[in-house]
Amino acid sequence: MKPDSWIGKLLRSKVVWAVLAVGVVAVGYVGVRVATGHSAPFGLWRVKRLIMPLIDSPAVKASSRGEYTNVIFLHHSTGRALIEQGGVRELFTEAGFDFWDHDYNWPGLRRPDGTEAGYSYAIPGDNTDPDGLARIFSQRAYGLPLNALSGLLQHEVIVFKSCFPASNIESDEELQQRKDWYLGIRDVMDAHPDKVFVVMSQPPLHPAATTPEAAARARAFADWLTSDAYLAGHLNVFAFDFFDALAEDDPASPEVNMLRAEYRPEGEDSHPNEVANASVGPMFAGVVMDVARTYQGNQ
Repeated sequence: MKPDSWIGKLLRSKVVWAVLAVGVVAVGYVGVRVATGHSAPFGLWRVKRLIMPLIDSPAVKASSRGEYTNVIFLHHSTGRALIEQGGVRELFTEAGFDFWDHDYNWPGLRRPDGTEAGYSYAIPGDNTDPDGLARIFSQRAYGLPLNALSGLLQHEVIVFKSCFPASNIESDEELQQRKDWYLGIRDVMDAHPDKVFVVMSQPPLHPAATTPEAAARARAFADWLTSDAYLAGHLNVFAFDFFDALAEDDPASPEVNMLRAEYRPEGEDSHPNEVANASVGPMFAGVVMDVARTYQGNQ
């Protein structure tokens, strides 16, 4: 028998590596399903966005210095406009905070300098409505960012909110369901006393997109979420009342509990305009920074 040529050895090596690669992909696929609760269709960009959070994890965690200055804000388009038009990132940076924010899964996470990290924390269904937030907080927490909750927990201060569709509450039963979801979320926040959580009430709807009854329920939900009924006795849980900052509060107005006239864009869009964001942005940043400093001072 002739000794193996270098070509034969190379071919055998490729076979070995192919077998190993298949095994790694199979294990990774199962791992993703177990960790995140949903499948991960194959594709190079998906593999990249799965691996990159793991590679970047040391840098994200290094932003934590034990001073509660590593902030993550989970949001969608309303939050993006608040950051960009309200000067939020600049305010945090000037105060010595590292302000990360997470938009829709695409574009995903942004670094404190505003650049895209190139990956997301894989928010299930890209859903940050109350039911979506409840799903995130029902995930298992890992030491690595294997799912959305574990990604968020890499940061010291976790701020999150739903967008204005969450103000469409059509019945008292729906209102109670939202409260139940947030009570479950609170149980998880209680289990992480080394983290600070800031819940934000949802923005109000444009008058053309709601009814007085639904708007009143939206106000009731925001009031409850930011009250002692939800916060008292939960020392690492705080709130920012985004709804109240944006909603008409004159009880005599037919648009009470709806997006204020001066805060509306043209048409019937419920996204707060630049005037609203410029006004509320500094308020939001100030509350989050005060919360972080207060909690750090009490440790």
